[in-house]
Amino acid sequence: MAALLKSSVCLGSSQFMGQALKPAAVSTSAHQPAHLVVRAGPYDEELIKTANSIASKGRGILAMDESNATCGKRLASIGLENTEANRQAYRELLVTTPGIGAYISGAILFEETLYQSTLAGKKFVDCLQEAGIAPGIKVDKGLVPLAGSNDESWCQGLDGLASRSAEYYKQGARFAKWRTVVSIPNGPSRLAVVEAAWGLARYAKISQEHGLVPIVEPEILLDGEHGIDRTLTVAEQVWNEVFYHLANNNVMFEGILLKPSMVTPGAECKERASPEKVAEYTLKMLKRRVPPSVPGIMFLSGGQSEVEATLNLNAMNQSPNPWHVSFSYARALQNTVLKTWGGNPENVEKAQTALLIRAKANSLAQLGKYSAEGESEEAKKGMFVANYTY
Repeated sequence: MAALLKSSVCLGSSQFMGQALKPAAVSTSAHQPAHLVVRAGPYDEELIKTANSIASKGRGILAMDESNATCGKRLASIGLENTEANRQAYRELLVTTPGIGAYISGAILFEETLYQSTLAGKKFVDCLQEAGIAPGIKVDKGLVPLAGSNDESWCQGLDGLASRSAEYYKQGARFAKWRTVVSIPNGPSRLAVVEAAWGLARYAKISQEHGLVPIVEPEILLDGEHGIDRTLTVAEQVWNEVFYHLANNNVMFEGILLKPSMVTPGAECKERASPEKVAEYTLKMLKRRVPPSVPGIMFLSGGQSEVEATLNLNAMNQSPNPWHVSFSYARALQNTVLKTWGGNPENVEKAQTALLIRAKANSLAQLGKYSAEGESEEAKKGMFVANYTY
């Protein structure tokens, strides 16, 4: 790759997707030019290759990065104790599912999982790579109260991120995930939006410098009674701020992936939206705020039912998009799988079949060819949890 990256960022004034960005004044003296030239990093070509591999036709991401505490809640729902052995057994079921690589291009792991192996001694990372699946790693350290805000949160984890990222890369991880959240019922305050965007931008740059494709995820929580128009307004505000800070941190857009929330009404809103309307509003937001150089938009399910998340994704792929519009689901891929397994070794094969069914359904949705005909009642059950954390 050439010594100089192909873009530069003008800090004096800029226009992005129709919105004027007004950064603080910058000296334009001979000693400090107004334009920063973004120099290529040692991993740039690999980052672009990884991002495009994950954003490959008909495939998406399996998010299996729940913290030990959250994984414990899932295990408790089927009567299992939260032990490392039980967590390992469930995650082995997921990563060793035969044929899963046809529908899944990346798997986000929790730190414990990145270093785990099957009972037979094979590293989970090797299982994934042999299936053509890029291993990813959750790198944030969770949400904590944001002082000075309207009972909002910020995401911690930047301290030590560079050294941790280097170790994750050595272990085989090739992309990273950092989840922060924005709450509509609580504002969102300007402070919370800026904090979320700045944290994401710093994480993204650190990740790229250590060979990890960053998934940029400012989740707009489903909590609230607001309608879909309010969600659209907040989503545009948040993504405008995110891309402004990504640019100022010299993040290479070709080497990132996004994990946005779909633009939907709040979970308590009486007026629900059809998949067609969700697609219309979500694509409107993306076209206004996301540059086409970003390879993939990997949506989170955010507590939607398995079927609802798949229907909405399918609706978004009924017409061409400048990006790969796909999925990065946790509960919307695993809910039926977990209940089918039930902690019984005899049910592993049935549970893996359930995973393949859900993965294939979302693969078809990525291609715009999904039909909900024949879906089970279990797959239609909503999974919204207020103030969801993991």
